[in-house]
Amino acid sequence: MSTGPGADSAPAPTSTHESKRGGTFSSLRIRNYRLFATGAVISNTGTWMSRITQDWLVLSLTGSAAAVGITTALQFLPMLLFGLYGGVIADRVPKRKLLLASQAALGLCGIALAALTLSGVVQVWHVYLIAFLLGMVTVVDNPARQSFVSEMVGPDQLRNAVSLNSANFQSARLIGPAVAGALITTVGSGWAFLLNGLSFAAPLVGLLMMRPHELHKPTVVPRAKGQLREGLRYVSGRPELIWPIVLIGFVGTFGFNFPIWLTAFADEIFHGGAGMYSFFNILMAAGSLVGALLAA
Repeated sequence: MSTGPGADSAPAPTSTHESKRGGTFSSLRIRNYRLFATGAVISNTGTWMSRITQDWLVLSLTGSAAAVGITTALQFLPMLLFGLYGGVIADRVPKRKLLLASQAALGLCGIALAALTLSGVVQVWHVYLIAFLLGMVTVVDNPARQSFVSEMVGPDQLRNAVSLNSANFQSARLIGPAVAGALITTVGSGWAFLLNGLSFAAPLVGLLMMRPHELHKPTVVPRAKGQLREGLRYVSGRPELIWPIVLIGFVGTFGFNFPIWLTAFADEIFHGGAGMYSFFNILMAAGSLVGALLAA
């Protein structure tokens, strides 16, 4: 995102050698990024398991697709309200340390929801609260995680690494719903939440195993007043930035409401169960994965 390797910083010899090679998976030759990507695909799989299970749990508790919409809104509302501040925090704090804290917090939220579900005391307001807490953590986790990519791979491999991140996410989106559907119909929702919470151990181990001296030195942004306003002024004067933001906002508002209508279709129209809802999500992920790999 806004940070990147400093002009006077030189990547580690291994990274420099690796960045000259091409190929769809060239970024994976860089050890730090390989650790990051491995942890990400495991935790992303757990996250998609949790999303599917969370939606179906809310539908089971309330019988209302509108309640699923409220859950989704609570999870993404913090990013809408505080996302810009999250970017400022990510610029000021070492990203590897920030990610260690945020990934641990996400894992704890998953384990808390698992404990409530497995104990049989879960209520819909519990899910609402944890969804909101997940959103608050994501406010700092998203910008830190995305901008940390440039520190791992450098400018030469950044475009490839971003595309592979998308492919990583969509691959997990294929696997996670399938596993969630199987778990919900066999052993129950609580175990899906528990596996999600435990899956965050993978990125934590990957972050701890990284070699800090091989990271590209980021541009340090000192704390100062008006940084947020300065960023908004920068964007407002550049149409090439404004229109992609408007497009993303439009798509996010009108195109990312699929958890609501997919749960309604699976339950009310086709009278299916969690397996059908999972299958709908898998079909959506398949096309996205193909596109991400072609972009890489």
